[in-house]
Amino acid sequence: MEYKKIILKRGKEDSLKRFHPWVFSGAIDRGDDTIEEGDLVSVYSHDGKLIGNGHFQVGSISVRILAFGNNEINESFFSERLQAALELRQSIGLLRNDNTSFRLVHGEGDFLPGLVIDIYGNTAVVQAHSPGMHFARKSIAQALVNLPSKLVENVYYKSETTLPYKAQLDAQNDYIIGGYNTNIAIENGLKFHVDWLKGQKTGFFVDQRENRSLLEKYSCGRNVLNMFCYTGGFSFYAMRGRANLVHSVDSSSKAIQLTNDNVELNFPGDSRHKAFAEDAFKFLTDMKKDEYDLIILDPPAFAKHKSALKNALIGYRKINAKAFEKIKSGGILFTFSCSQAVNKEQFRLAVFSAAAQSGRKVRILHQLTQPADHPINIYHPEGEYLKGLVLYVE
Repeated sequence: MEYKKIILKRGKEDSLKRFHPWVFSGAIDRGDDTIEEGDLVSVYSHDGKLIGNGHFQVGSISVRILAFGNNEINESFFSERLQAALELRQSIGLLRNDNTSFRLVHGEGDFLPGLVIDIYGNTAVVQAHSPGMHFARKSIAQALVNLPSKLVENVYYKSETTLPYKAQLDAQNDYIIGGYNTNIAIENGLKFHVDWLKGQKTGFFVDQRENRSLLEKYSCGRNVLNMFCYTGGFSFYAMRGRANLVHSVDSSSKAIQLTNDNVELNFPGDSRHKAFAEDAFKFLTDMKKDEYDLIILDPPAFAKHKSALKNALIGYRKINAKAFEKIKSGGILFTFSCSQAVNKEQFRLAVFSAAAQSGRKVRILHQLTQPADHPINIYHPEGEYLKGLVLYVE
């Protein structure tokens, strides 16, 4: 198959030679006049050497390379990439009867830039972040149900909010294959409802699985506060860890309902848990000092773009300062940032500034990141987005 051509400016192929999968608009010298959003293109160096094939889109990242060299991008390509992604998850022991939720495809980390796929039971929730992946959605869905052992029976496409709005693709969230049968999945033996129809992202945050397990080990006998709880993942791990009490807080009443449903699913009638639909900053300001000795701060991304970086760092500093001010002596703080625009050093500095402001003695117990089913392509360090610290506060 012959793809439309893009020619780079002289010297602009260096990052691609290091297998970084992005071609920025400023690196392009010229291209075929007929190139449109989502087209498959071949990228050439200024002297005419083929670098690779990928998806084109309008924007600062103009091409996402899917395959270096002259590999075809077809149904077999997607089948092979999905099979390789599945084999990785199998090799790290994620596919178990007590664990039916995981990320199957993590964009560049699985050499499929622009694509995210999360598995919940026998349903795959697919998100396209590029027009090219949107156009390939039916091939991807078919490749998913063709995976061995009938892992996937239903494919739900959820890309209304993830595709670039300027592309005007009018994506509709809907099932491509199969339909709804249950929304209950299992993570490390705990059950939870997944709202992939109307919930955030793909319906659950599978990237905190290992960090939730770590929290469970610290929960015994503690009073736990789970801020920005969303569907209560940290809360029901804390309860299994024999926490004394668990309070969950989120500004969304719908999230609070899901949290209550998930706690009831695992611990029916357990009076240790209470949930509050309230603004996080207000709750932290109003709560009593020393009421909690384990606090989780897992806010949504404060900065989705570099332009919001300054305000995001102020936000991280403020909310961590409140936690340092109120947490009981000998308490443990789990604090996170999922903002890709905020790097590890910037997040650390914001938290350290908050600790210094409180005047308390603080020690790092753990430095956390995303789990192995959210792999980072070694040639694409931008894929590292989740940062976390576990802190002991005297």
